[in-house]
This record gives sequence, structure tokens and C-alpha cells, in this order.
Amino acid sequence: MAMSGLQIYKLLPTTTCKDCGFPTCLAFAMKLAAKQVKLDDCPHVSDEATEALAAASAPPIRLVKVGTGDREFQVGNETVMFRHEKTFFNQPGLALRVKDTEDAETIASKIEMVNDYCVERVGIDMSFNAIAIENTSGDASAFAGTVEAVRAKTDLPFVLMSDSVDGLKAALEKEGGHKPVLSAATVDNWETMAALAKEAKAAVVVRSKNGLDELADLTGKLGDAGVADLVLDPGSRDLVTSLSQLTQLRRLALKKNFRPLGHPIITFPGEVADSEEGEIVAATQYISKYAGIIVMDHFDPAVAYPLLTLRLNIYTDPQKPISVDAGIYEFNDPTPDSPLMVTTNFSLTYFSVAGELDGGGMPAWLLICEAEGMSVLTAWAAGKFDAETSAKAVKTFDAGAKIAHKKITLPGHVAVLSGELEEELPGWEIQVGPREAVDIPAYLKAWQ
Repeated sequence: MAMSGLQIYKLLPTTTCKDCGFPTCLAFAMKLAAKQVKLDDCPHVSDEATEALAAASAPPIRLVKVGTGDREFQVGNETVMFRHEKTFFNQPGLALRVKDTEDAETIASKIEMVNDYCVERVGIDMSFNAIAIENTSGDASAFAGTVEAVRAKTDLPFVLMSDSVDGLKAALEKEGGHKPVLSAATVDNWETMAALAKEAKAAVVVRSKNGLDELADLTGKLGDAGVADLVLDPGSRDLVTSLSQLTQLRRLALKKNFRPLGHPIITFPGEVADSEEGEIVAATQYISKYAGIIVMDHFDPAVAYPLLTLRLNIYTDPQKPISVDAGIYEFNDPTPDSPLMVTTNFSLTYFSVAGELDGGGMPAWLLICEAEGMSVLTAWAAGKFDAETSAKAVKTFDAGAKIAHKKITLPGHVAVLSGELEEELPGWEIQVGPREAVDIPAYLKAWQ
């Protein structure tokens, strides 16, 4: 039973020390009851209170860790229905499925593509997170052999999929101890799956084809058996039903605090659609609506990039723009005679400008001003990027010592700052550059 804010308040120190970041203990208690803060944020809570508040402080959707080391990824631990309410925390893991009935060459090719694929956007590396291996043959030894062959080629975490518990046991012997996800526990095998998951210390998928009531019953049984790391598969394999079920699961976990269904969700877009295009549509829906792990049947860089970009955009904190550090950046080995350009620290702005500077091949200095992660026009409108800010950055990072010509180029969108910047930087020549990043190479070629 969820505790109210007042019930939680009675268990807190009630010293109003404000070390938690809130003005009163009651305010903190209300936030804790709403699952918007963690109990750890209060440094003075007693051990007895911690134990009593364990349920209240636990996230409504359990955090599940998959894999080990640098390849580990996390799913779950979400607290809101919609991104704008606060933020989404853990991006869904994208996995590519291979089958033990596929020939070795095909499997090796798929693994190589996923292993080597990594793209960068606004300074963040994006890639697939896991390999799903399915025991399509029904043969435990063939399944184990495929797992062994795939493990020899990658250290990515696995989702091991088999209708046979014996098959999963055989696969685990070859998996290498990288904390896989086991799929799946059902009404027919949950007891043996629970024992296997506990022994392997692995997360287990819980699958039901008879609705959410059966799913909740199964998670309860597995929880009682000592298996806490669960991933839900509601069994639906069409877009409309799966959207409804995934939304219901999210609402029951967050709004009703219904613990049996407070777990991340696994989806299979390839089983929803009968074409690669349909799989893409389904994957897009699952990224947007609450999937924790998404198992793809096809891999194409032209498809992977937009899916990864969508995932990044949705799981970026809307209250914290992605930004880069203020400072002076060098491109193509600039000299004291190279141009000095200035812009804000919004990541998309920086990487757009940086890409054109790199691609243009012209040496240049780029001065990045602190603007709270806002784009040029937004920062200017908010008073975060003005003549005073630019002049301060010039002085802070000693730009004058790096160049001999005392010329600085403003973004074309804020040409209006030229006069004010001349007053802030006496002796400097203020130039106005292009409005769009794509025009920077041509501007630099004509610069003097």
C-alpha cells in the first residue's frame, strides 16, 4: 500500500535542514510520495525509517540492469507518463535478433554490422545495445553452439529466447556471465524459470497471452520465489492492442502504484508487422510509448540512425538542454592569422558549426560562450547571449592572445550586436558571419 506524504513525513527527521534541496521536510515527503525524488536525497534519515520507507521510496517501475562493464544498459526506473512532466530516464535497449537455424555466415554478418555500428550526434555516441538469440530449432545443443559462436564475436549483452528451460540452461553455460535476459517465464514453466534465473542471477521475461491479470499473477509468483528483475511481455502482437497494453501497464505502475506490473517491457516489432517497413513503424511506436527493450529482426544503417536519433530526442531531459563546455576550440590547425568565430554552447549549434568547419578544411578558432545550452536566437532573446557575454568570453579565454588580427565574427542572426560589441571590445573589428552553418565554408574562403 502506498504511503501518503503525511505518513512519510512522520518518519523523517523533521529538522527542516534543507539539505535535501526542499524548504521543509513536508515538501520533501510530498515529493517522495509522488515518486519524484529518492529517499537518498535526505542525508539524515535513520536506518529504521529507511526500512519502513523502502516501498515508498522505490521507483514505481523497477530498474533492471542488463549486461556488464561498458556494455551494461539500464531499463525501467521511470516516474512519469509523459516526457514534459519531468523526463524519461533510461533509453530503451535496441537488440538485433539472430536465430540458431540461420547459417554461420549470416549470423556472423549480422553481429559484425551491429558491433561496428556507432554514430555520433551532438557529441553522443549511439549504437545498438544487445543481441537476441532465439532457439528456433528447439535443439538445446544447437542453441548453445550459436550462443558460443556469437559470444566469440561480441561482448554485447544477450537476450536468450527459448521455449525450453533446458535450452536456456545449455545457453547460459556458453553465454560467459554477461548478465543476459532470459525469455520467457509462462504459466507452464515459471517455477523452473524462477530457479534458473536465481541461479544465473539474470533478469527474466514474463510472458502472458491471456491479458494483464495473468501477467500480474505470474510476476507475483516469481517475486515470491525470489526473482525481482523481471521484464514484461504482455503477449500482444499488433499495433493497436500493444499500444493499449503498454499504456495500461505504464498507468497501473505510475498512477495506481500497482507493484506486480511495475517492471520494464520487452517488445518485438518484427512480430507485429509482415514487412520491414511495418517493423520500423512498430519500433517507432515502441520507442515513443514505453518499451524497455526492443528486439528488431532487421538491421539497416539507414533505419538504425533515425531510430537511434528518435530515441535520443525522446530521452533527452527537456529541462536540461544538451550543451558543450564554453571555451576556444581549434579546427584544422589554426594560426594567429586564422579567423575567430563565436557562437553559443547549445550542442546542436556547436556540432553544426563544427561539422562545417571540419568539412570546409579551413583553419579557424571557434569561441563558445556560456548561454545555458540555448541556441543563438533563443539565447539572444532571453538575454543570455549579448555583447557583454561575448566580450566576457573573449577576455575569460584570452582569445586576443591566440590571434594577431583582433577580428571576431558574430553569427549572422545576431548582427544587431555589432555596435554594442565594439563598445565592449575597443580596438576589435566586429564582423558578421553567415546566418546558417552550411554557408560557413564559403564565408571562410572569402574571409579577410
